[in-house]
Amino acid sequence: MKYLHTMIRVSNLENSIDFYCNKLGLKELNRYESEEGRFTLAFLAVEGDEDAQVELTFNWDPEDYDEGRNFGHLAYAVDNIYDICQKLIDNGVTINRPPRDGRMAFVRSPDNISIELLQTGDPLPQEEPWVSMKNTGKW
Repeated sequence: MKYLHTMIRVSNLENSIDFYCNKLGLKELNRYESEEGRFTLAFLAVEGDEDAQVELTFNWDPEDYDEGRNFGHLAYAVDNIYDICQKLIDNGVTINRPPRDGRMAFVRSPDNISIELLQTGDPLPQEEPWVSMKNTGKW
């Protein structure tokens, strides 16, 4: 497993980029916009430590984020998403968003922190029981 990023929701992307990059000293590594999803993602890191990233998520439709709602999730890359999800289930962890696509799953910590698991490389072929599993809650 490899740490990828921490996601934070922001209400104004340009103000946040100004703070994190111009004032705090991080650099923007990548930006992704989704017209269909109506959001923009900006990935930032300290120069020289690009593996530890902060993902700023800007949702185009206005939303108020109270304390706690603006923190999104931790993300980890895994070698086999099905194996790790099965191991978590075997240890009593609920999979909130099963890896139906062979690429992504979400679980929650005992303190209700969302954790995103992403398949390293290409998605694994879809297989049961994962394809038929339903979401069990917010992630």
